[in-house]
Amino acid sequence: MTDRLNRRQFVRHSAVTTGAAAAFLIVQPHVLGGTRQLAPSDKLNIAGIGIGGMGAGNLRNVESENIVALCDVDPNHASRTVNRYPDAKFYVDYRDMLDKQKDIDAVVIATPDHTHAVISMAAIRAGKHVYCQKPLTHNVNEARRLTAAARETKVATQLGIQGHSMEGLRLVCEWIWAGVIGEVHEVDAWCDLSYYPWGHAGWSSQWSARPEETPPLPDKLNWDLWIGPAPMRPYHRAYHPATWRCWWDFGSGMMGDRGAHTLDPVCAALKLCPPTSIDATSCGNTDEVHPLSAIVTYQFPARGEFPPLKLTWYEGTRPPRPADLEDGRKMPAEGGALYKGTRGTIMAGVYGNSPRIIPEAKMREAQLPDKTLPRVPDNHEQDWVRACKSGNSAGADFAYSGPLAEICCLGNIAKRVDTRIEWDAVQMRVTNVPEANALVGREYRSGWEL
Repeated sequence: MTDRLNRRQFVRHSAVTTGAAAAFLIVQPHVLGGTRQLAPSDKLNIAGIGIGGMGAGNLRNVESENIVALCDVDPNHASRTVNRYPDAKFYVDYRDMLDKQKDIDAVVIATPDHTHAVISMAAIRAGKHVYCQKPLTHNVNEARRLTAAARETKVATQLGIQGHSMEGLRLVCEWIWAGVIGEVHEVDAWCDLSYYPWGHAGWSSQWSARPEETPPLPDKLNWDLWIGPAPMRPYHRAYHPATWRCWWDFGSGMMGDRGAHTLDPVCAALKLCPPTSIDATSCGNTDEVHPLSAIVTYQFPARGEFPPLKLTWYEGTRPPRPADLEDGRKMPAEGGALYKGTRGTIMAGVYGNSPRIIPEAKMREAQLPDKTLPRVPDNHEQDWVRACKSGNSAGADFAYSGPLAEICCLGNIAKRVDTRIEWDAVQMRVTNVPEANALVGREYRSGWEL
């Protein structure tokens, strides 16, 4: 392994060794299409789709631009955001919005996971720049297709993994690339949150099985649009609002939720390509809901100057406490990662934040490299706004985040079949468990195909 990767290497796309037309990066210039040619001083016309939750915060971070349209299938749930932007036109169906309002330059998507791909694809095909909340997609096939569509149309894209624009990820990259902890052969990453006990938090459904009762539909909620490409089922508050992510039909579980964040700096620093195998053991997994806990182990091949890597993801639990962590010192709350090198270990939080070499005595002795990577001066959404105007990629564009989403989706496949799967990334198929291939994509409800 080389002692140091320079800034030029950091900002350049590196080819994926499987030939799968994807690469992990942070910044890469390209020429954009888009609906209008904008000077940096011009303002984008932005639409928000899914504005009752995270979308509201995303829109607040782009208020430097013009918020011209809003869309949500539940106007009552979205009312606070609608009131904040009284001049924006409101729609219930994103397809009507894209068809009727031609002044839109860019869209911010923060709907439930199962609709991310169909909405993002419609916006890309309409020539709009896209900011999509994590996880990017519900399955591997969607990740591949969105990555390809964004590359072909050259719109500016960004996945809502805000840690990618923070300091911690860059420090982890700089330290590992400088060889501070030697070669990294193993990473433990985790999220110790769980949906159990059911209903214990605002994001945890009170139901662990499909409810039998069919309560009346809340006023103004368009349930057909909420279901979107997923199989139809009756409305129930077990799913909406806010508690859809634990359901396999709608959400990507902890792997899509926190894995998208915590595996982000792992992918960036170690330049991960698609894994060759994934082995999962789950507890409490059913055909309806994500498991209460799981351990997922990925094997990645050598990648240029990086050796083969074993990556173990723990959810609903934590990895074994590292031997070199001082007595009494706690591991990061809720989640994080341990980068195990031949000369030391880096411990960091959920977003790669607050990285430290452990033990602290070794951190004080470490010869840390200079900060050479470009920093984001404000926030993740503004990084995307600049990309829309400048022709430079945003840090977590779909060329980067599509392969990251694929890794998370593969972990979910292994959890669902509850065994080891071998992955052929070029053919996009599981080679040893044929029934797992039904989970690589999904059958869409009529009228909702990609």
